[in-house]
Amino acid sequence: MATKEQEITQIGHSVTIKGDISGKSDVRVAGNVNGSITIEGELIVERQGVVEAEIKTTTAVIAGTVKGNIDVSEKLILESSSQFVGNIKTKQLIIQEGAIFQGNCQMGLRQSSSQQQAAPTPKKETNLL
Repeated sequence: MATKEQEITQIGHSVTIKGDISGKSDVRVAGNVNGSITIEGELIVERQGVVEAEIKTTTAVIAGTVKGNIDVSEKLILESSSQFVGNIKTKQLIIQEGAIFQGNCQMGLRQSSSQQQAAPTPKKETNLL
């Protein structure tokens, strides 16, 4: 997903981060992250990666372990080696055979707040006799 202008931040297998990660780049995690991840880009958690965090991202591919809720505006892929415990909110979800997912999932189209406000409210019918 990274373009020529977009960076890729890599967290190596021997690295542990305790805190928040945010930005406008793709992030690849092979180590450990404990905190929150908020990025405009792609999150990749490799097989040996362990993430305990609240996550908000554009797309995500999980091959390792994730504990926490994830909000993905486009597509989330749980690969066969993944272990995911938490709630998922996404537009599109792909779960490969062998993946472990424990939690709830909310999928579908997202509405902007202006679309939600513009939606017509059903009218009550009144019977006058």
